[in-house]
Amino acid sequence: MADVLSQQQIDELLNSFSAQGTKAFEEIEEEKNDKKIKNYDFKMPKKFTKEKLKVIDSIFESYARVLSSYLTGLMRIYCKVEVLQIEEQRYYEFNNALPDYVIMALVNMGISDEDILETVGILQISNPITFTIMDRLMGGGGLYSEVNRDFTEIEVGLMTNVLTKMASLFKEPWGQYIDLDPALTKIETNSRVMQSMPPDEVIILGMLEIEIKDIKNTMSICIPAMNLESMMNKFGDRWSRSTKRMDQARENERRQGILENLKDSTLDIKAVLCDTQVDLYDILTLQVDDVIPLNMPIEDNISVRIGNNKWFDGKLGVMNSKKAIKIDNIYKELR
Repeated sequence: MADVLSQQQIDELLNSFSAQGTKAFEEIEEEKNDKKIKNYDFKMPKKFTKEKLKVIDSIFESYARVLSSYLTGLMRIYCKVEVLQIEEQRYYEFNNALPDYVIMALVNMGISDEDILETVGILQISNPITFTIMDRLMGGGGLYSEVNRDFTEIEVGLMTNVLTKMASLFKEPWGQYIDLDPALTKIETNSRVMQSMPPDEVIILGMLEIEIKDIKNTMSICIPAMNLESMMNKFGDRWSRSTKRMDQARENERRQGILENLKDSTLDIKAVLCDTQVDLYDILTLQVDDVIPLNMPIEDNISVRIGNNKWFDGKLGVMNSKKAIKIDNIYKELR
């Protein structure tokens, strides 16, 4: 016989279910609170889709690999560069987050296409990375001590040579998409006086992390979104042309392969004197030396057929003691 629960046991069971449900609800709320929520400005919608940002990310990934090799060879110690994020934001948001004294370089992308406006990007290196590079190049061990001051003329001259090379490295990652000849145009050490872009200008900001020994900090690359959008439109044109050329080459290769295989095929070729009709009685009564008249002049050519199609015609004759046909005409429209 089944046990019967008392009222007290029923109340305790319901209370336990209630407590577990409240706890589960609290856990769901905590998970929601842990998620980072970013406000979206519907007045200024994003210009770049996730697919376009992925293309830009792949370009910056290639640049990070090239830059890593350059810095490793320059300082004779292992340097690691990787892409942290690619995002779209306003220029003032980027500029306001910078300290007063920081190395910023203007880079002219050197695009020769008339449909794209002159594009100038900004390359900014954080102070820990800047002072680490300078310490290493001037004979030190690549150590960084926190300082908050302007840069000297010697330090600016030293970093100008480094940034000139870093700017030229843009050519290789971008070269597979668009032709450009990047060049360093200006060095600025005060972020507040950098007036290369309007504050409300929409930019694409690429954040790279540079690791040199125990020092790890960021490097930023920003490009005006309007110019970058024009460049990416050229990407599509180049991709479509290359795709068409590739498809055409594959189609020609496929056709050539089919023709090569068909060349070894065996076909029945028939030489037909003439098509005529004879009564069955005449066929049954045929004797030796009987003559069957054909409905064609003797000087006309006979037809050569492959399958049921007429491909050639020619003259009937003899060659090497064997009957032969000399081809006179080729019916290309039936081939």
